[in-house]
Amino acid sequence: MKQKRLFVWLLCGALMITGLAACGDPDGGDEPPTGKEEAFKNAIIPYVDHTVIPTYKGMADNAILMSEACDEIYDAFKAGNLTTDMVKTAGKYWNESRAYWEKSEAWLYGPAADYNIDPHIDSWPLDKVAMDGLLKRLNNGEEWSIDIAGYGLLGFHAVEYMLFELDATGDNSLPHSTNYSEAELIYLCAVAADLRDQCLLLESAWAGYDNITAAKQELLTEAELVVGVNYGSYMKNAGQPGSIYKTYQAAVEDLIQGCVDIADEVGNTKIGRPANGSSTEDKNYIESPYSLNSINDFYDNIISIENAYAGSREGDASVSDYIKSVNAALDAEVLDLIKQSKEAIRAIPEPFAKSATSAEADKAVTLVGTDLRDKLEEVMTELSKY
Repeated sequence: MKQKRLFVWLLCGALMITGLAACGDPDGGDEPPTGKEEAFKNAIIPYVDHTVIPTYKGMADNAILMSEACDEIYDAFKAGNLTTDMVKTAGKYWNESRAYWEKSEAWLYGPAADYNIDPHIDSWPLDKVAMDGLLKRLNNGEEWSIDIAGYGLLGFHAVEYMLFELDATGDNSLPHSTNYSEAELIYLCAVAADLRDQCLLLESAWAGYDNITAAKQELLTEAELVVGVNYGSYMKNAGQPGSIYKTYQAAVEDLIQGCVDIADEVGNTKIGRPANGSSTEDKNYIESPYSLNSINDFYDNIISIENAYAGSREGDASVSDYIKSVNAALDAEVLDLIKQSKEAIRAIPEPFAKSATSAEADKAVTLVGTDLRDKLEEVMTELSKY
């Protein structure tokens, strides 16, 4: 089963880049000293090549496998031999792709924002009432397509709802029952293919269309999602003609701001809203509730901060290296808070829907949403010195 995207992205070069404000020197003055720029360049190149692009590649690779597994579910259903193991396999690839996505959320600037990919594939919480209503209408013969769907019924969480379900206690996630209808499986395959295409778009927009596989190029062409953007090249070639970044400092500031933003979101929204909110809406503001993947989501978000700040490969230069050279105490504090944040999140029990108001969750709210976020803001201040 395949569902084409019926609109065309024709952006190229630096058009529609919402990060244009980052192009110039943040103080509007002279460019940073050469030594400082060289340090930032040395950090940005491995950040793009060894962290951002491989993360999106892993996400896209597993999204392809997930979509293929969903097609196999449909084919088996039609042949009358659908098994729970087939649903479980699709769920496995969902989990793998999901983990890469969460490990990318420290860099939601650039293509993820410019092309609305973030809300397209990761709007949450899923509106269960709307989803059940849609499935009922589909079973009654209503026509539907990706192009008329709102983000709330697309992406990771729509696929999650179709591949996972909770047991009667709500304490365990199981593969979805094989008791699908044909209309429901047509929907699942369409949404899984759309999710796959958006993941491919992210990889292509950071690595460059010419640097992804021919098979991936074909899928993007079929989906009419080919764009003339190479955001990784923009960052790696800061200050050069064609780049949206005037300096490497501007690129590093985007990197750190992305870390600040996701620390704030994890601490004060993903964990903090259900932990401290007073309304029913707040208490139900749970990410990945049907797969019981919430804690993994939060943890992987901190990994994204760690990889962006300190690098994901041993021996690579990083922003951490620069901060250590000018303020070793600050660097040590950031790294320690990242470690503490990971430990605090891992201490929260699943299901998060039942532990959101626990002491463990409250501790993580403070560590991530205040302590780590504020310390990363100090890093941003440090970047503008000297």
